[in-house]
Amino acid sequence: MRTSHVGQCLLAGAALLLPLAASAESNFQTGTTALTATAHVDFQITIPKFLFLRVGSGTGTASGGYATLATIDEITWAPTAAQVGTGVLAGTGGDQSGGIETAVVVANNGNVTLSSTTSGALADGAGDTISFTKITTTATHNTTTTTLAAPALADAATTTTTLTAVGKVVQQDAKWAYTYSNNTTPPAGTYGGVNVNAGRVTYTASVP
Repeated sequence: MRTSHVGQCLLAGAALLLPLAASAESNFQTGTTALTATAHVDFQITIPKFLFLRVGSGTGTASGGYATLATIDEITWAPTAAQVGTGVLAGTGGDQSGGIETAVVVANNGNVTLSSTTSGALADGAGDTISFTKITTTATHNTTTTTLAAPALADAATTTTTLTAVGKVVQQDAKWAYTYSNNTTPPAGTYGGVNVNAGRVTYTASVP
């Protein structure tokens, strides 16, 4: 008697299923005294390592919804002639307006190093500059219990702060308000800009 090709395939498929069926645990006990039967199930959850940084417009909060968005905000000041040198001014722009940016860092592999880097003082292209030290970043509470501190801004330098993890997790956010000290009278001109005249600050977050 010959077995058809289809029959051979069915037999082979059944043979492949046997080890899977055998891997399920069962325990049969019998007897006239008290009986105990045990069975076991193993569980595993794999969590990926991740790091999320947001400064300004973006998708994601301290509690989730993380995504990459390539929108770069601009904070600006344009005092009138009468205002120049007369004291602190709030900026305009920012995703929360009024020179205020949403800032978020979330990571799950220990402490986070957060830094700000500039290529130099704000320049006007004519040899005049305004130092980044004239711009202050004030962090205030946003949604989490831990307010995200902002690294200070400095000319042609990197300033770093460490975010301490709790149970290896960092979950911090804040409203970062940028103000200009406006306590000097610089030469007339436009200082910085959209990635020109050293106007861009790079924020970097890193984990081990």
